[in-house]
Amino acid sequence: MRTTSTHIPKSIQAFKNQLLIWSQQFHEVVWLDSNKHKSKYTSYDAVLAVDAFTGIQTDYTNGFAKLKEYQSITNDWIFGYLSYDLKNDVEQLKSNNFDGLGFPDLCFFQPKKLFLIKGKTVKIKYLKAVDDELEQDLKAIGYCKEEQPNNLPNDIKIKLRIHKDEYFSKLDKMLAHIHRGDIYEANFCQEFYAEDAEINPLDTYKKLNTISQAPFTSFIKLNNKYVLSASPERYIQKKETKIVSQPIKGTAKRSANHHEDQALKYQLKHDDKERSENIMIVDLVRNDLSKTAKKGSVKVKELCKIYSFEQVHQMISTVVSKVKKTTHPVDIIQTTFPMGSMTGAPKVSAMQIIEDLEETKRGVYSGAIGYFSPKGNFDFNVVIRSILYNATNKYVSYSVGGAITAKSKPLNEYEECLVKAKAMREVLEN
Repeated sequence: MRTTSTHIPKSIQAFKNQLLIWSQQFHEVVWLDSNKHKSKYTSYDAVLAVDAFTGIQTDYTNGFAKLKEYQSITNDWIFGYLSYDLKNDVEQLKSNNFDGLGFPDLCFFQPKKLFLIKGKTVKIKYLKAVDDELEQDLKAIGYCKEEQPNNLPNDIKIKLRIHKDEYFSKLDKMLAHIHRGDIYEANFCQEFYAEDAEINPLDTYKKLNTISQAPFTSFIKLNNKYVLSASPERYIQKKETKIVSQPIKGTAKRSANHHEDQALKYQLKHDDKERSENIMIVDLVRNDLSKTAKKGSVKVKELCKIYSFEQVHQMISTVVSKVKKTTHPVDIIQTTFPMGSMTGAPKVSAMQIIEDLEETKRGVYSGAIGYFSPKGNFDFNVVIRSILYNATNKYVSYSVGGAITAKSKPLNEYEECLVKAKAMREVLEN
């Protein structure tokens, strides 16, 4: 079905830049980049999938069943996203909040052309129908010139969907739910947006990536819709029969002063509130993974470990499980979706309260971007620290959120949101 070739460019970094520029001619593009972050779970350093041969897009109604059928029939590489609102397919829930973006709830495609980068080697997998174009494509990629960075500011005025006083009022309602025992924790999000706005998506993505250098970065172009993501979080990965989930809960800002930065890191590591947030979600993830796991195989490999990124320190845990070879990959995702780090505990009650208090349909934000391989392996990020753009509607949006628990202080939560929003705001408003 696919022809595999190996290419070893003189400079892998230059090739990556050229590849991304070359990809912009296609209507369907998924670019995934680990930004040289190495971990034992990393499959590829970067991946590019372009030009749909087949595809699926749908709303949430029977979304997972449709994806399962598409993935099974295609039995090939497929790339795309799952929006947060597929929660309505998993549970009796609704999404009635404002949606300025208008993305489908689920979208995947089978690329004609695929580039898998690991170390200094590029594995190229073209469908047989287009494999005669490879030589000509490699020449065209080599001719791609890095455009001069467009240092003109994006002339964009960011607005808040929820203003500060209203945010505090909504947090009081959330805390009342927690104190009443309806939930222990919920991830409450707010949208920042711009109307009648135009951006250069690739240029904006590059600026965001330069600032963030995150391990689960992605650039998605699906016709007129774009996702520019600098996500630090893996949602879920499958390699053979091993499942890995790495929820993030707990955030602290970075400092340019080394001693102050180390102190901020130490404070995060020993912060009771942040640790309790993380442990609650680890319990939720363990429970979710147990639905498809072999008995006794769910294990916490890392608990509340601190990882440092360009903008923030994060508290990350790693939970693993084993599944039977016969377990369908889509079932593993369906039984863990949406990810606990973006919902709360108990999960369904938290999602109901989130829907009631938030003002915006989350859509792709707090969903997942990734791929399935022909062997049924997969890897998906959590769509956070991301800019979403509908070029037709001229609507730009990014959302940020935080976990609210009984120990939450509204002002601290608001300030944490601003820390998380900093990189997106910088690239949009300059």
